Amino acid sequence: MQDAAYGTLLREPRRALHGRVAETLESQFAEIAERQPELLARHCTEAGLIDKAAALWGNAGQRSLARSALEEGTIQLNRTLAQIAALPSTAVLRRDQIKFQCALASALMHTKGYAAPETKASLDQARLYIERAETLGEPPPEDPLLLSVLYGFWVVNYVAFNGHATRELAVQFLALAEKQRRKVPLMSGHGIMGASLLLTGDIAGGRAHCDQAIALYNRAEHRPLATRFGQDVGVATLSYRSFALWLLGFPEAARTDIEHALKNAREIGQAATLMHTLAHAPWTDFWIGTYNVADTLIEEVIALSSEKGALMWKACGLMHRGILLALTGKAANAIPINHSAMKAVRSTGTTLWMPSFLSYLARAYAELGRLNDAWRCISEAMTAVETSKERWCEAEVNRIAAEIALKSPEPETAKAEAYFERALSVARAQQAKSWELRAAISLARLWRSQGKPQQARDLLAPVYGWFTEGFDTRDLKEAKALLEQLAS
Repeated sequence: MQDAAYGTLLREPRRALHGRVAETLESQFAEIAERQPELLARHCTEAGLIDKAAALWGNAGQRSLARSALEEGTIQLNRTLAQIAALPSTAVLRRDQIKFQCALASALMHTKGYAAPETKASLDQARLYIERAETLGEPPPEDPLLLSVLYGFWVVNYVAFNGHATRELAVQFLALAEKQRRKVPLMSGHGIMGASLLLTGDIAGGRAHCDQAIALYNRAEHRPLATRFGQDVGVATLSYRSFALWLLGFPEAARTDIEHALKNAREIGQAATLMHTLAHAPWTDFWIGTYNVADTLIEEVIALSSEKGALMWKACGLMHRGILLALTGKAANAIPINHSAMKAVRSTGTTLWMPSFLSYLARAYAELGRLNDAWRCISEAMTAVETSKERWCEAEVNRIAAEIALKSPEPETAKAEAYFERALSVARAQQAKSWELRAAISLARLWRSQGKPQQARDLLAPVYGWFTEGFDTRDLKEAKALLEQLAS
């Protein structure tokens, strides 16, 4: 009945009524207007009060993002940008356009995906607004705002992984930060440089930059930047450093970092930060063998990303579920889940982690004796490493290729040994002690089966002896057991 009555009103009386409602809300219900700017914005929009409506929709959108209502915030920010576009352009409105366009890009990173066409288009539009303001002689936007645009272009290349572009953009970002000599640019610059170096295979260099970013981070001071950079910078950098620490051979330190990242993400209470952390955390649990912990985290990120409409994080959660099934002896169940998850991940423009995902899928096929499919997947993983330059998992991809060669009806031992040697060479060049340990365990087992126990022990013992922590983790326990067998 209300809708029917509303539909009978002529345009001008309708606008007048909306104007009266807006005026009444502001004058008599100021608390409601302050708490629910979207309510006042709707009435101002219908009343034709475009300039006031634009500001209110922008305020509503930012409030929605702050409380992790990502889809709602996306709608509201699109409305404010549409309202601003309908107004005569002024310097103030141009600055608002830049601000709200950056906020929209941040929201789209999570709802559509960092490398999705919508996110790229939003960042391109923010850059055009900045360039237009510059041509008009207006001062550049505030540092965090400009940096969030630069970060956006870096993260597009990071998620749709292009190792060369990622490193180049990180170098540019950090050079600008060092020129400004201000804490926020330096912290962010070291963070993205750390992630860039880590994934392209300079693991020690990546860890060093992560250390610098974390040293500069102050949670109380920098927490508000989370909506500008998609997630909290300190928490994200802890996740990256956890990767680096495990690869470098410090599994306990890696576990500590990811536990701190999760704890801080939960305390911050921003869904985008928590989803980012939950999507990174299972890797450490896969590697150290705490599969029950990984299972809990995977279920949480799938549930949270479904609630928030975050397509990329949900797809990553499903991919992790497939990996976990493969690791726990359920290869037949892992394969269809991995295929559907991989399709979902790629639909968001994401190729990050694809070499590792493909190698786990290859393992699952090999476990079922489907060797042609296994070789196809591992070949695709190797090609992805070479084309994207995502080299952090290159040693493990080669080790898995060797294991597949040994599963042939007539084991291809020479081929396997060559892949194991390649895995060892890459791991040593990258200082990736954990990958080196895995490759040494695999090759030592092969040599033992060939009646070369002393050669096997000479290979494995010094690698195992290098470690100073993590002796309760899966790989180190396997290495210890194998060395005991070789000594008997």
